Amino acid sequence: QVQLVESGGGLVQAGGSLRLSCAASGGTFSRYCVGWFRQAPGKEREFVAAIEWMGNQPYYADSVKGRFSVSRDNNKNTAYLEMNSLKPEDTAVYYCAADPSGSVVAGRTGNVEAWGQGTLVTVSS
Repeated sequence: QVQLVESGGGLVQAGGSLRLSCAASGGTFSRYCVGWFRQAPGKEREFVAAIEWMGNQPYYADSVKGRFSVSRDNNKNTAYLEMNSLKPEDTAVYYCAADPSGSVVAGRTGNVEAWGQGTLVTVSS
């Protein structure tokens, strides 16, 4: 079964950029759609973005559209979340998730087979 490890989080000033990576192992990466979710302190987890199996179609939450970009490299078994124009309200733990069914592109997590451990993004004002 696939396992996921995120990296790339950190502290950045408002307006800055970060790139998160989600490295997969133990499975055939191209079998999975990859979703990105985040959870801020005291809030529920929310959908951020997703990319389908071949990386041709990205999906975004309205709150990040135009600022974030999701992609994947199946040769490297890695998905990416490029975050630009970061705002303090983007502060959260970010998680990637692998879903073979594709429903994660709509923000649904019922078919997720693996979650990463999370990486903290802190945006200072």
